[in-house]
Amino acid sequence: MKCSVWLAVALWIVCAILVPFPVDAGEKGETIMLEEVVVTATKTEEARGDIPNSIILLDKYDIAEDPAQGLGELLGGEAGIDWRNYGDYGGAAGEIHIRGMSGNATQVFLNGANINSPSLGVVDIGKVPLGSIERIEVVKGAGSLLYGSGAMGGTVNLTTRKPQRDKVDMTARAGYGTENTYEVQVEQGMYLSEILGYYITAERRETEGYRSNSDLSQSDLSLNLIVDKGELFNAGLYADYVEREYGRPGVKPPSGTEYFAVNGLGIYNGESASLLDRGGDRDKHFILNMETKPLEWWKVSIRGDCTLSENYNYMRYYDAWNGDVPGNEAWTTNEVRGSEITTELTCITHTSLLVGADYKDYDWESESISLDGSGMQIASSRSTADAGIVTKGLFAEGQYRPSRYVKLLAGIRHEDHSIFGYEDIPRFGLVVNPFENTVLKISHGKHFKAPTPNDLFWPDDGFTRGNPDLEPETGWHSDVTAEQSFFDDRFFAALSCFIWNIDDKIQWGPDSNGVWTPENLRTYRARGFEASMKAGPWKNMTASVAYTYTHAEEENKAYTKQDYGWPPFSPPDFQYDWVTRRAAYTPRHQLKGRLVYWTDFGLTATTVARYVGDRIWYRTETDTAYPATKTVEYVLGSYWTLDCRIEQRFYDKWVLTLYGTNLFDQEYDTHFDIFNDDAGASHVGSFPGAGRSFFAGVAYEF
Repeated sequence: MKCSVWLAVALWIVCAILVPFPVDAGEKGETIMLEEVVVTATKTEEARGDIPNSIILLDKYDIAEDPAQGLGELLGGEAGIDWRNYGDYGGAAGEIHIRGMSGNATQVFLNGANINSPSLGVVDIGKVPLGSIERIEVVKGAGSLLYGSGAMGGTVNLTTRKPQRDKVDMTARAGYGTENTYEVQVEQGMYLSEILGYYITAERRETEGYRSNSDLSQSDLSLNLIVDKGELFNAGLYADYVEREYGRPGVKPPSGTEYFAVNGLGIYNGESASLLDRGGDRDKHFILNMETKPLEWWKVSIRGDCTLSENYNYMRYYDAWNGDVPGNEAWTTNEVRGSEITTELTCITHTSLLVGADYKDYDWESESISLDGSGMQIASSRSTADAGIVTKGLFAEGQYRPSRYVKLLAGIRHEDHSIFGYEDIPRFGLVVNPFENTVLKISHGKHFKAPTPNDLFWPDDGFTRGNPDLEPETGWHSDVTAEQSFFDDRFFAALSCFIWNIDDKIQWGPDSNGVWTPENLRTYRARGFEASMKAGPWKNMTASVAYTYTHAEEENKAYTKQDYGWPPFSPPDFQYDWVTRRAAYTPRHQLKGRLVYWTDFGLTATTVARYVGDRIWYRTETDTAYPATKTVEYVLGSYWTLDCRIEQRFYDKWVLTLYGTNLFDQEYDTHFDIFNDDAGASHVGSFPGAGRSFFAGVAYEF
């Protein structure tokens, strides 16, 4: 395998040298500068050096050159960002965690509209088609003032591709890789008139996956309509559809596990804990953005959006007592309708004021049925639950720059939740510019997150149950950031220190009867720092490195013993102490390095290295030899991965690509879970990370 890798790379380079077709390098290699425009941080166009938050910006070249196969891989390891996924199978859920907070503390926006799952509160970023993304803005720190519930660790705004004036864009791509993976993508955009344009993308991707029952079939389609009359009026209507079907193989069973079947129906094997479990998603987004600037000092923006999402789960498991394979099917449907209006006033010298209001209407429905040992529905087993939630927010944020050296920011939000009442959320910021290329930023704000419908209303099925008595999470997030550019912006460095806390943290766990239900914990907090540098372009090369240290702690229950009491067979009494411990699954150290090299004859090579430190997981276990319950700690080891992408352009139209991920085939695990064998014994297993893979593709730009 190693020989074939180096042979392929060598042939690629030789081909590039022998066929040195000149191409236009264009804007490739532009560096991050303090003057770059950011929209997400303040909902207005601001230079990076005028924003009190720590920022990550990725443009279309960063996205196109990276060997990442998805949004999570692309962002994973950037300063302050931890990408966590559930293993190596095609439909594995992936989450973005910022500064050690949970995935539902990061809000992800698509063209300004929130795409977090209302029922889970988190985005499965594996469903986001990377091919349609033009630009990524990550703003770290408390964002609840502008974005409401859940914007605690930060916000991620994805901007999709738009047509360019006086240019017809059309590209077709196709490729094939290991695990019998293939991908076909087309995109096309243009202006139909002076003011009307469109951009459309379509993609189909299939893979068999690394393990049994780890396949994925995904199709996505997007359309972006643009009406542009300059500052007087511009509007965009974006719509997309994503459909996925995938297997869910579960953890990898312990070494030595063999294939097991019941009446010819495969239950598990040495690769996968489940050969039957399946899942599917269907997501639709409709987003309308309108903007007008009737006066030089007055700007109005209006957004309306609608999200329709459906999730399907099919699960079967072996019942050792009865020797059959019961299970269940579940459907979760979310419909979200949102609207927002903001107005920006700059009529007073050195001052700007943003005033806005937003409205969201959530409809959630869950339906499930139980299956007997043959996979047929059990009569009268259908259960349903539904809920509606409405949130309304009013916010205002003012900025004042009395001199070129200082800028002040302050704002407040009044959030009204149909279940929990209202919450007032302030935010403060300070920007100091002691020198032309030096910025010191200070940000301090309150954040909050309301429980999701799953947390509140999940029906009691004997294993899990929602908790309608939950309280919202609240806390504060503070950070200090220094940014500096040198050598005519060919070197950029940033250092950020942060501290945050969350009260009433919501976490699922077993109650006194062993039923999993969410509850409010006491405290969740973290402190740490992020350091990043980017150098170049120098001699057709750029290099960047990002390091994050996160010390996160949670105050949680540590079980010490279990008393069965009297009379016999009475419910057990779980006894525990509240302890402060290292937060689950949060690595203390993360590192990402990226090197990009390109030539005048169209060859571009990118190498990305990532390091993730060890992570902790806690499980409550019962010792059957002596009836006692205790909390046991498990460790996921640290690991490195190395990815590489090589691209060669021919005749200005053809583009050949070869990339490999996890080139050293590093074995690592991403999460723990339980594997139950045919004897009824439970084993702690893990979700293995993706192994080494290769992909080759060709594109033609018409």
